[in-house]
Amino acid sequence: MSNPHETAALAATLEGNGALIGEDEGGSDGHRWGMVVDADLCTGCQACVVSCYAENNIAISEEDRITGGRAKTWIRIERYWEGEFPHAKARFVPVLCQHCDNAGCETVCPVWATYHNDEGLNVQVYNRCVGTRFCANGCVYSARYFNFWDAEWPTPLDYQLNPDVTVRTKGIIEKCTFCVQRIQRAKTEANRDNRELADGDVQPACVQSCPTSALVFGDLHDAESQVAQAVHSERGFRLLENSGFEPAVTYLAKIDPHAKEATTAHE
Repeated sequence: MSNPHETAALAATLEGNGALIGEDEGGSDGHRWGMVVDADLCTGCQACVVSCYAENNIAISEEDRITGGRAKTWIRIERYWEGEFPHAKARFVPVLCQHCDNAGCETVCPVWATYHNDEGLNVQVYNRCVGTRFCANGCVYSARYFNFWDAEWPTPLDYQLNPDVTVRTKGIIEKCTFCVQRIQRAKTEANRDNRELADGDVQPACVQSCPTSALVFGDLHDAESQVAQAVHSERGFRLLENSGFEPAVTYLAKIDPHAKEATTAHE
């Protein structure tokens, strides 16, 4: 059994961050943010990767850090091949934090630096993280990255940092946030204009920069939203779906008009 003092301290900590134990994940506004990735439209151009670097002040992954396995990228393009040469076909799968409902990273953090907020986001509190890296081990999507160094940008790149996003320090974990700063900005603008958030008002940097509209973002609780309708596509699937983590990112399978149907039954 847990210590009652620890339980009380934990409840107070979560309450201070707007997330009460047992609180409905829908939140006061009823939002549940999610994303749909259409693999049939993704060309592997990595525009989403570049825009994510710029929007979220991600440290530059130089050659020595890549070769040393210390590079960071909040969204990456996994490329794999189907078939044999000369008929091999390239497939591209963008992978980012899946913002799971039952996230394996949240339950292992000893200081609750990562938790589930009332809009379904897997939130990372940077100034609470002590760098145990337990969450990185608990993430089956390898979407969390540890800062081995303080971030540095050569001039003039240091002038293009986004003032809405903090620069993370050495010794903590960072990851995709679904561009939470953009979510907050859209909500503030909607409140200023005395209106409800409309579908498409919130666009993370990766979604905005995708030239083929392979990424769609929105409120899964809004039945009329593009993302809520896309998740019910017959092509839909979720990465490592059998893990039980309930990710908020749905992928749409590649359409291959040249694929051959199986002619033999499986026994």
